[in-house]
Amino acid sequence: MYMSHGYGSPMNGAKLRYQTVDVDSRVEGASPHRLIGILFEELMKALEIMTAAQRAGMTAKAIDRQARASNILLALETSLDYRNGGEIAVNLAKIYREARRLVRLGGRDNQPELVDRARSYLAEIVEAWEAIG
Repeated sequence: MYMSHGYGSPMNGAKLRYQTVDVDSRVEGASPHRLIGILFEELMKALEIMTAAQRAGMTAKAIDRQARASNILLALETSLDYRNGGEIAVNLAKIYREARRLVRLGGRDNQPELVDRARSYLAEIVEAWEAIG
């Protein structure tokens, strides 16, 4: 018997529940630094899946991951402490906004290369964050 594992299938629902439990378990008891690290991990994963879905013609999955990535970018931007972060916070906000713009345009125009560009901008921040950890 063939069981579809496509978007919206019963297997996908189980996978989604598992992923939610996995994220919840990592978040529970995490330090503020680790929480941001988890957001970065989820962001990079969402961008990677978005571009793969675009290239595979899986529009619904690409849109879903685009929304997730955009929400995470917005959460990262709104969590910035401008008072204590000064110029670094301002520069991070600019990068997050540009990444959000690229993700939006890349999704709208089905241009995974724009999403890849956003990923490359963010990769440097993620690496620096992990080095602090």
